[in-house]
Amino acid sequence: MMPFDTPSARDLLDFYRDAGADALVGEEPIDRFAAVDAPTAPLALRDPAQERVQERVQERPPRAAALPAAGPQALASPDAAAVSARAAAKSAASLEELRAILETFEGCGLKATASRVVFGDGNPKARVMLVGEAPGRDEDIEGLPFVGRSGKLLDLMLAAIGLDRSTVYIANIVPWRPPGNRDPSPHESAICLPFILRQIELVDPDFLVCLGKPSMQTLLGIKEPITKARGRWVTFNTGQRDIRAIATFHPAFLLRSPLQKRFAWRDLLALKKALAG
Repeated sequence: MMPFDTPSARDLLDFYRDAGADALVGEEPIDRFAAVDAPTAPLALRDPAQERVQERVQERPPRAAALPAAGPQALASPDAAAVSARAAAKSAASLEELRAILETFEGCGLKATASRVVFGDGNPKARVMLVGEAPGRDEDIEGLPFVGRSGKLLDLMLAAIGLDRSTVYIANIVPWRPPGNRDPSPHESAICLPFILRQIELVDPDFLVCLGKPSMQTLLGIKEPITKARGRWVTFNTGQRDIRAIATFHPAFLLRSPLQKRFAWRDLLALKKALAG
């Protein structure tokens, strides 16, 4: 067994942290849906990230009391939750009301494992709205979309065409971080869809930019690979009017595939041209 203080051991811990792991698993099972003040099994190893997670859990009110006694599986069926989400989203007359509704909505199981709602960031009256798929670890900590490595790249991409967070509005289809940064399930995305649709309607942008294939497929209904569909203008109806929409690569994908940045740059230039026109 390698010593814990060797560079390879530290590199391994850094890898797990970057991959979204924010908890260490002990030898004894832990009921994650029990009261947050319940004793937990001692951990052989701890790191500062785990300590911060535990502190945040202890600071916020227990959520277990809001869940049915049988745990998350006792939540309403996905279809019933989607119906409830549509009614709740429709009732919001402003972004502030929509956020408050999300804070109390219990129809999506992701809420039980996330730290907070990651609602939106930027100018709510912007002409451009960008929508990704779901928050990651950094977003879950700060409560804002696109603040990790992919967020920094997105900021650079926007700056390249003269935009920043004061001139755009940014959100995600799913407002809660999936455990371990996994992809949201189709049911989870379907439950959250009415909220992002209402969010787009309330912002009422002139241009919608879908970041990544899941956002493109969910909002624009395009089933083609994003490598073929990106950069093509289509029409999106907000419920009040038609606006122009375009899909491009998600910044997280560009970090893994930097050669694709040249295509994303073309999409950004198309957006810049549309804004100027």
